[in-house]
Amino acid sequence: MSIDTLLSLEGKVAMIGGSTSGIGEAIALRYAEAGAKVILLARNEEKLKNTLSMLPGTGHQYLVTDFKHPELWEQSVVDLLQSIKVDILVNNTGGPAPGPILEADIDEFMEAYKMHLVCNQILTRAVVPGMKELGAGRIINVISTSVRQPIDNLGVSNTTRGAVGNWAKTLASEIGKFNITVNNILPGPIRTPRMDQIINNRAQKTGMTPAEVEDNMASSVPLGRIGEPVEIANAALFLASSASSYISGTNIIVDGGRTRTY
Repeated sequence: MSIDTLLSLEGKVAMIGGSTSGIGEAIALRYAEAGAKVILLARNEEKLKNTLSMLPGTGHQYLVTDFKHPELWEQSVVDLLQSIKVDILVNNTGGPAPGPILEADIDEFMEAYKMHLVCNQILTRAVVPGMKELGAGRIINVISTSVRQPIDNLGVSNTTRGAVGNWAKTLASEIGKFNITVNNILPGPIRTPRMDQIINNRAQKTGMTPAEVEDNMASSVPLGRIGEPVEIANAALFLASSASSYISGTNIIVDGGRTRTY
């Protein structure tokens, strides 16, 4: 089998969260380029329409989904999947806001768990029956390197992302018998709106300029730079493709070598 065939997503349907900017948008573009029909999920309809217009190929669609309020869209996902079977689910969303863990309100934890863990569970339960019928599936969770090594000043995020990592490992053990793989991508510092928020927050707390904060971040990466969203999308393409057929229940770190654990 040729490399092009191994990485092709021709004939596949992919549902992608947080797909109007940053990593989610890059994954949507990469999947569409590889031949998949893409279902975009995000809260802003105008941005969804804009991303939809950028995708090569035909048959793509979107669904407005505010992950802070899953009760408003859960039934819409169920209804959509009555006529469509999803081959690939990418669980991805931004946040939570930075800050020390002891300064976080309980509501911040509850909202973060809802946006990440609960919404992942809702979407996964919706797509897995179709994957079972298809005889295969891919579930890819975009989390963070904080799953392996907590990041300073990201208390709520570190906690929530760790929970998602264990949820995914449990899921992989339970549904592997259906030929459905479950894997996590752990991005390091990537040039996204989320990274801009973190940089500006650190700049305000330290008195440094945003450029100085970014330079410090880059200096902590062995490759000496901040990553680009497409570099996460390339890993997501591999995990969605037939080239990754025997990889499940694992974390793929994409951080330029910054994480110091295996």
